Amino acid sequence: MEPYATADQVWVGGLIFARMGAIFFSLPGIGESYIPPRVRLSLALLVSFVLWPVVGGALPGLPETVGGMVGWVIREVLTGLAIGVMLRMLLSSLAVAGEIVSLQTTLGFAQTANPMQAQPGSTLAAFLTILGLTLIFATNTHHLFIAGLVGSYEVIAPSAPLAVNDFATLAVRVVGDSFLLGVQLAAPVLVFALIFNLATGLVARVMPQFQVFFASAPLSVLLGLSVFALSLGVVGTVFIDRYRTLAQQFVGGAGG
Repeated sequence: MEPYATADQVWVGGLIFARMGAIFFSLPGIGESYIPPRVRLSLALLVSFVLWPVVGGALPGLPETVGGMVGWVIREVLTGLAIGVMLRMLLSSLAVAGEIVSLQTTLGFAQTANPMQAQPGSTLAAFLTILGLTLIFATNTHHLFIAGLVGSYEVIAPSAPLAVNDFATLAVRVVGDSFLLGVQLAAPVLVFALIFNLATGLVARVMPQFQVFFASAPLSVLLGLSVFALSLGVVGTVFIDRYRTLAQQFVGGAGG
């Protein structure tokens, strides 16, 4: 490699590739399992070449021992995985919203393969997850990811100690926010289900001989899906705004 690059230059490029590879392997959309690993690694390598002149000066020099080299590589990989996993966690809020809507519309048993998850889920959860991923690319939020990769070196500097406690605290907060956001996105259907169930309960009390179940089951599906369809615009807008806010916390000012 000496005719093309010095050992220090190769080391700096390897550190950048370690973080970029971990990010692109866990980033929503780009890091999905159905995308070939060679494509993800090739994209990470290309971005590493682009970032090398920009962030190369902020990276540590080549350690004298093999243990030091391994430690730095592991540190960068863990940092990249933490950033990618945090951005993926909030996407699970759509799966939570879809599961809640499915339960309220009696469609919880309608299972389908979810390409974003390792196990089957409800049809509405899979639909909302794919919708959220489509919105990320349609609103150019993925440009925020790519442009903010430089900002990640400012937010999480390689020379600073690895903030494990901060990552753990942020992970707990993001998981809680994801569940809360999922409930908020499903709020229109939850309100409808509450009113509908109260109405059917009153009808069952007033007219005990009336077969409420046979009349309410199809109405619950029809009206629930109608409310869900009418609220899709608000659901998408709220989700993408919250998602961009979370992304900017990791990428710093460079992504804004």
